[in-house]
Amino acid sequence: MTVEGVNGFDLGEVSLTGELVRMQLKKSGTDEFHPEIKKILRASTDKDIESFKISKSRESDMLAKSRAHARELKLQMKLSEIELQADGKKGTFFYTADDRIDFRELIRIFANEFKVKVEMRQIGIRQEAAKVGGIGSCGRELCCSTWLHDFKSVNTTAARYQNLSINQTKLSGQCGRLKCCLNFELDTYLDALQAFPDYADNLQTAMGTAFLIKKDIFKNLMWYTLPNNTKHFPLTIERVKEIKKLNQQGITVEELEAVEITSKNKEVEPEFVELVGQISLRSLEKNDRRRRDQERNYRAPQGQHPNGPRPNNGPRPQGPNQNGPNGPRPNNGPRTQGPNQNGPRPNNGPRTQGPNQNGPRPQGPNGPRPQGPSQNGPRPEDGNNA
Repeated sequence: MTVEGVNGFDLGEVSLTGELVRMQLKKSGTDEFHPEIKKILRASTDKDIESFKISKSRESDMLAKSRAHARELKLQMKLSEIELQADGKKGTFFYTADDRIDFRELIRIFANEFKVKVEMRQIGIRQEAAKVGGIGSCGRELCCSTWLHDFKSVNTTAARYQNLSINQTKLSGQCGRLKCCLNFELDTYLDALQAFPDYADNLQTAMGTAFLIKKDIFKNLMWYTLPNNTKHFPLTIERVKEIKKLNQQGITVEELEAVEITSKNKEVEPEFVELVGQISLRSLEKNDRRRRDQERNYRAPQGQHPNGPRPNNGPRPQGPNQNGPNGPRPNNGPRTQGPNQNGPRPNNGPRTQGPNQNGPRPQGPNGPRPQGPSQNGPRPEDGNNA
């Protein structure tokens, strides 16, 4: 929506309508007819939106140049953000500073260079963190940049009421100040501490003066320590009130009668169980054995003769060319199937010429093979020819 601006117009978004707006104004203490509330002029046109985008694109360059001018003038200030009006006629410069700054010369430089009406607005450290934004230690987006707009003072007393250690690093937020969330649960702690007795910091006992070191509002216990003793003694609220009443009468108690603190039973983690001996591996062994048998059957045909396995035809008859150079071979029975080329073969017809050049085979599968023309001539039978 296009709203009324300073000598021009500005753009805004409608975030709430109806009776909820009046409730929020009442909550913040703002008058509905306050003159600072801008009037809505019209619904934004394309020209208004384009002018708004041009003004927003100038902000980053203006911020860098304005910081450079502030350093040249040696001003102890930090410029955090610049907001330009949608029509580009006014610029609001947000800065943080510890002391009062005389920036009259800086305003003249900004007006001459940027050609806008300059407004310098000082903000606090928390407001600066809200504008920058970020993620807190809780893992959520910063409260000041989402919903928290009313910043209250926070001191270390809130941390002491909640029994927190005074660690400045852990208690500080991204702004460098104490976290705003320290005040969120402070009222609950103050209500719970009303049940604890006052002026019970010291208790008189026969072993010495007991000093209060901690109050546990969740268990309703008060922890004391004795001199020359490092042990901590938890006492109930009723026992502290009783001892305090006896001390007012001038009676010193012999013992504090501390409460025994029982720790929570830790969940028993399941122990490691050895299951190797309980799991049967027979099915895996059967699958492995079946796989090896399949691989063996697959490799067996590759080593046989290309014409198929040879039949078992009994011992071969001795021939003039079938004996080795050392005489006839002994009859060792049927030969196994394999790649040997000298065993009996079935009747497969005339054989083509191959690596054996000793002539054609006989026609009968069991008959003696006749002598054929050998390329090397007949071998002597005495086996002495080398």
